[in-house]
Amino acid sequence: MVEDGTLPRVTHTDVREPVAATSTTCQLRDVLDRVGDKWSVLVMALLGAGPRRYSELQHAIDGISQRMLTLTLRSLERDGLVTRTVTPTSPPRVDYALTQVGETLSIEVSSLIRWAEQHREYVGKSRLRYDEP
Repeated sequence: MVEDGTLPRVTHTDVREPVAATSTTCQLRDVLDRVGDKWSVLVMALLGAGPRRYSELQHAIDGISQRMLTLTLRSLERDGLVTRTVTPTSPPRVDYALTQVGETLSIEVSSLIRWAEQHREYVGKSRLRYDEP
């Protein structure tokens, strides 16, 4: 039971938002926050090439923790961008794939990644120039 003025207990793997935003601007920002975070972009790009197992995603994304990958996949699944399929084997096989809407986003994400690859040296040099005393 939650008393007035207190927040409900949220676990470290809970992906539900506290309260749905009602303004159009808040809803847009919420979607952009999800699809624009670095881990979601990388997961979407990998799944754009086809379904992957959890372990394949974890090995392909340098620096992502198991917890962060789990949270990212759950959030993308919650948003209807990724599907999770469990095959009852021993141990169970879990595959992740893009939904139809996820595939449309993957096209845009791939463009962003191409841009980043083409301009990473320029950005790096610009940062060095800016940071010079």
